Amino acid sequence: MYKFNSKQLTYSLITLILIVFSFLGFKKIEMFEPNISLDDYTIEEGFDLKVIASENYIKAPVAMDFDNKGRMWVVEMTGYMPNLEGIGEEEPTGKIKILEDLDKDGVIDRSKVFLDKLVLPRALAFIYGGLMYVDGPKLWFVEIKNDQPGKKTLVDPIYAEGGNVEHASNGLMMNIDNWIYNADYNFRYRLQNGKWLKEPTSMRGQWGITKDNFGRLYFNNNSTHLQGDFVLPNRVIKNKYFRPKAAENQMLTDNKVFPIHATSVNRGYVKNVLDENGFLKEVTASCGPVIYRGSSFPASYNQNAFVCVPEANLITRSILDVKTTSIKGTRAIPGKEFISSKDEGFRPVNLFNGPDGAMYIVDMHRGIIQHKAYISQYLTELLAKKQLDTLQNAGRILKVTHKNAKAYEIPDFTKTTSKDLVNLLSHPNGWIRDRAQQLLILRKDLTIVKDLKTLTLASNEYSTEIHALYVLEGLNALTFGFLEETAKKSKQPETVAHALGLLEKYAITANVPKFKQLVVLLQAQNNETIDLYLASSLGSWIKISENNFLPILSEIEKKYSTDKVFQDALTSSLEGKETVFMDKMTPNELLKTNLNLAITNKQKKEPNPIFVKVKNEVDGRTKGLQLFRSICATCHGADGKGIENLAPPLKGSEYIDGSTKRLAAIILHGIGGPMSVGGKRYELNNEMPALLNNSSISDQDIVDIIGFTQNAYAKEPKRITVADVKKMRSKKPEGSGVFNEKLLLETDFEK
Repeated sequence: MYKFNSKQLTYSLITLILIVFSFLGFKKIEMFEPNISLDDYTIEEGFDLKVIASENYIKAPVAMDFDNKGRMWVVEMTGYMPNLEGIGEEEPTGKIKILEDLDKDGVIDRSKVFLDKLVLPRALAFIYGGLMYVDGPKLWFVEIKNDQPGKKTLVDPIYAEGGNVEHASNGLMMNIDNWIYNADYNFRYRLQNGKWLKEPTSMRGQWGITKDNFGRLYFNNNSTHLQGDFVLPNRVIKNKYFRPKAAENQMLTDNKVFPIHATSVNRGYVKNVLDENGFLKEVTASCGPVIYRGSSFPASYNQNAFVCVPEANLITRSILDVKTTSIKGTRAIPGKEFISSKDEGFRPVNLFNGPDGAMYIVDMHRGIIQHKAYISQYLTELLAKKQLDTLQNAGRILKVTHKNAKAYEIPDFTKTTSKDLVNLLSHPNGWIRDRAQQLLILRKDLTIVKDLKTLTLASNEYSTEIHALYVLEGLNALTFGFLEETAKKSKQPETVAHALGLLEKYAITANVPKFKQLVVLLQAQNNETIDLYLASSLGSWIKISENNFLPILSEIEKKYSTDKVFQDALTSSLEGKETVFMDKMTPNELLKTNLNLAITNKQKKEPNPIFVKVKNEVDGRTKGLQLFRSICATCHGADGKGIENLAPPLKGSEYIDGSTKRLAAIILHGIGGPMSVGGKRYELNNEMPALLNNSSISDQDIVDIIGFTQNAYAKEPKRITVADVKKMRSKKPEGSGVFNEKLLLETDFEK
């Protein structure tokens, strides 16, 4: 519900000014500040929740970022499920908008389009002075000139190819190591020396990705509330024939949720999905996590994990207990969520830290959040009954602040000097440190190298030393000697861990004596974090001097013989040296099992999938939907409601609700003549075409078609296997080879 306040009477003059601005290149300008009631929302005590942008400025937002002036850049994915049938989602209706607060009252009052005519855009990142974004399957980088798109570079033509929109690559987050990571894709990106790099990384999550101050990554999928890696990215995947078992993709919390109203979810009819009052018990659409790094909340909230649960209209908060080889999340307040709402249009899909220390919520604000490929008949009917399918083209950005927020000045990065940026690497707000790091690398100002080197030994709780290390790395200003000295002198094990990773680049014979001396010194510290990253980084040195470093690796292995994360790291470092290590060092049973698995995988030519997978595969239900639309919808309608005098409806059909084997036989052999469906007689004289002899349609394709129809139209969805379909090929009717109603009823398809 919208309410106008008196202040809007003063907007006429500003509106006239904005009309003039429109002639200066702005594609679109709007001016309106709605006052939206949040009476149906509850938030943890001590916090305030405010709508800062809404429908007149944005529609269906799914991601956002801030530029160097602190303005919001928002992705609109209006093509997602434009109706209950999902028809028209590939239309180029998506946009990226710049949102501004002209009168500085904390509410957006100007929106202008930066890019439009995008197909299902789902992510963006303000990096390298430009914008990285997704358009259809392609990943682009575009330069920005006076808020207008400049030169475009195609970074990856198959970034989001394959899969369903709910399982397509997204996230685009620059980590502290200068690499851009994402959710639901096994590659990371980086611009270096004018060229875009793309290399494998572990597959992580489904929608949204975040990081902590150390650089560990966190993510989730729809039915797993929060997952994460116990180690820094790409540190335990160096053995191409071993897939880490314990160090990555670990579940960090339970999946319980505590909504404040009865919940409309896709599988609400399944036992134990809802409680006796109709409240959701565990997450089914978990997404968009963020590790809070803003520092304006009380200290106890720093590096807490916040997670979106849009199907239950809430946001959770978990406190993370982070150790070297484990992370455990505990709900902050048992039985209660950080934000809960009775507004079923509240669909938080992404969370972000802001330059002001606040947490920002991207609320897609719509009724339908389940794609057609997965939506059940149960949910379709429920949404229609509640008229939630009519809630389209809305959208909001909400801001969370604490009542006693720490105040600090937000820098205008367009006016900062290089010295200013170096100082900002020590800022308590992680967003500001991240942006300062990126801009220092972008400016290529080597006059601040000395200051950065000093900073690598300046201990504070905000990982300042690590930021400084990676600015130097981005400036190509690191040397073996400097990294060696940093690792020796640093009082921060986390800084040493990163330095060890950076030292791998310098693994050459000439550096072996000094590096071995360094390793001996580091081992003497008896620090678990340092030992873990020694275990993960020694592989590069073993390849050039196994006699010097295999014994050191063996010492670490014996010290942590029961720790599975350490054993993952050791296996990673021993790529190509598995047999040598087992022959010379007599490893424990856990490591021996890992090494034998790597050897076997290499013999079978079965590497870790991330090294062979180039794009996401289309899942069965999405493929089933695509096949249904191309083969079946012509007669049965895209909505499955049938077409008069052509084909009966599928919803309510005993042929959909009955045996899936019989359904497979119909698809394979066709059917003709009059028939009764759902208690109604259809006097049809045509025949449904048979797919038996269509060489382009496989048995798996038919399984996928049936899987989609069962999910979309059956009262109680049932499965069918490829073997079942293959068997139905022999059920060809005598005579014409096409079924009629009588033959269907007489044939026993279960034999």
